Amino acid sequence: MLDPSQLVIREMQEDEEQMVLELLKDGFKDTENRLILYVLTRPLALLLLAVVSSGLRFLLNSFVAALLGPVLLTILALKLLLRRSPDLGCLGTYYRSGQRGIWVAVYDGDDVCGCVALQPCPQGVTRTAELRRLAVSRWYRRSGVGRRLLAFLEAQARAQGYERVVLYPPVVTKAAISLFESSGYHPTGGHSWLGYTILQEFSKEL
Repeated sequence: MLDPSQLVIREMQEDEEQMVLELLKDGFKDTENRLILYVLTRPLALLLLAVVSSGLRFLLNSFVAALLGPVLLTILALKLLLRRSPDLGCLGTYYRSGQRGIWVAVYDGDDVCGCVALQPCPQGVTRTAELRRLAVSRWYRRSGVGRRLLAFLEAQARAQGYERVVLYPPVVTKAAISLFESSGYHPTGGHSWLGYTILQEFSKEL
């Protein structure tokens, strides 16, 4: 069991950046695969892939290539889209600029077990902060670390004068969505692909 008194949340240090990146990648891999499977099994996506494969059969001599080509290209495109983010290449530099911030949860003095980041929403959306990069090491999940990180970020946002927090979890991250809903967040929109919601928008008034 986790001893709450041994869990500290503080600003990420420079020598912890690679550790945090590995933690994030571990979470990405699982979420990315589930989201791709979700997208590819939507009826409209299956129909479009079938149409493209049928057309390729007239151009290619290989039935297997015509069948697998569109699927593999779609997977590649989705992976590139999901990984396109300006912060992953330089976490420290990115979140130390402007009004951004990134923090880590450290257990028992030196075990980095989670992280969370904050950045202002784009211009035109006033007094609203975006929660980003909430991740917990698989060995510490369901032990309250995620909830502590979420509460810490809300306190940071409130101290900086923000009145609202928004976030965009993928629809396949059921455990994270359950955490947000139980913490007072409400669905306020989302981003869709082919008419299917991929990222849900949640928000909470502070």
